Amino acid sequence: MFRLFLLFFLIFAFSEAATNNSDILKRANKLLKSSEKTDIFRAYNDYKSLHLRAVMKSDEPLRLKALEGIVKSGNKLHIDVAKYSKEYAKLKKKAPSGKKVSTTSKQKKKSKQVTVSKRHRLESVRWEDGRLILKFDKSLYGKRLNHFTLYDRKKKRYRYVFDLSATMLDKRHNLRHSEVKRIKLAQYDPKTLRLVIENDKKLNVRFKVEKESLIINLGVKAVKAPRATKPTPVIRGKTIILDPGHGGKDPGAVGYKRYREKIVVMQIASELSKVLKRSGYKVYMTRNKDRFIGLQTRTRFANRKKADLFISIHANAVPKRNANKVQGIETYFLSNNVHAGSERAKRVAKMENSKDLKDVNFYGQKDFINILNREKIKKSERLAYDLQRNVLAGLRKHYKGVKDSGVREGPFWILVGAQMPAVLIEVGFISNPTEAKR
Repeated sequence: MFRLFLLFFLIFAFSEAATNNSDILKRANKLLKSSEKTDIFRAYNDYKSLHLRAVMKSDEPLRLKALEGIVKSGNKLHIDVAKYSKEYAKLKKKAPSGKKVSTTSKQKKKSKQVTVSKRHRLESVRWEDGRLILKFDKSLYGKRLNHFTLYDRKKKRYRYVFDLSATMLDKRHNLRHSEVKRIKLAQYDPKTLRLVIENDKKLNVRFKVEKESLIINLGVKAVKAPRATKPTPVIRGKTIILDPGHGGKDPGAVGYKRYREKIVVMQIASELSKVLKRSGYKVYMTRNKDRFIGLQTRTRFANRKKADLFISIHANAVPKRNANKVQGIETYFLSNNVHAGSERAKRVAKMENSKDLKDVNFYGQKDFINILNREKIKKSERLAYDLQRNVLAGLRKHYKGVKDSGVREGPFWILVGAQMPAVLIEVGFISNPTEAKR
């Protein structure tokens, strides 16, 4: 175990040294001056990479320059960089005199863009006379709607992107038009609904807001297709690994009436397995009885089965004095962001991470996590949001007052080894009398 970790750590360290930070910064600064959106987007990614390196190396000057670049490029692309802007302002105050970076004029200007409120929900999407119309549950006021265009030189393809501060009820919408290569609408994160229009030829894209509707004119002919879109059907034949947490000598949390986490999650996983199999999925469980299994063994099993998804099932808990107050369902995904996870997430991770990893210290785990595949992390994040939203919708049909504790990033070691999208769900607080009974 230690030798394996050391190998990955050396690979990570070598990749860090292989690319000089100053070269990346020069490249990003050059790309930022380009008039092409694609170049600016590459600069944005470079700055984010430098920011991550600066945090890990405690390099405050580099971190300041990276944050300035993130804010500038993000504003040009109309990406929400408020989090980085706050971090930049806070760090700038601490910087020695002569090293302060002036706030960009774009930060000072008030946005004149179309806006939607935080709680908006998408009700329908339809074609009407060649225009794409997104209708929400209320008039469009509040947070920003961002619109930007990217051009992929290699594929010679245009991408028109709309980011709205809203959510939608259906999982995904796949829209088709004979004159447009691809149109995709999906929940990018819990606060952002993203519409992407891709085409080989440049489109004359225009948009406007009329009360509850966002109307996008693509300059294409009217369609005879059905106006209302349907959710994408479930793809059968996929393989899902269910991982009932803990087991054997590791009971997990012990809660109301001495309920043990390892038993409860085993029962839930067994029932879920039946439901998924009836729906046409191949399902395997990391354990089928009350026995202890190491974390590495669980993910190794999932990798051998070439699974499409890995879902680790757990139950949360708090000390008895707070048992009646704390409840809720939350879903976690692993991130290579060294800041990932609130203090609560870290507390939950500490409780769920197995004792068989005591030889790997916290900083060692962070270094390992930072070499994770970014695409897998993105897919895990989307899975976490889909799972959280649908679990809540299902439970609220049967119970009142089911609390949404949200989707969070967390340093869960069980998710590190999985080569497929992986999440950990806390199905409720076993310490809470109400949720324990459920």
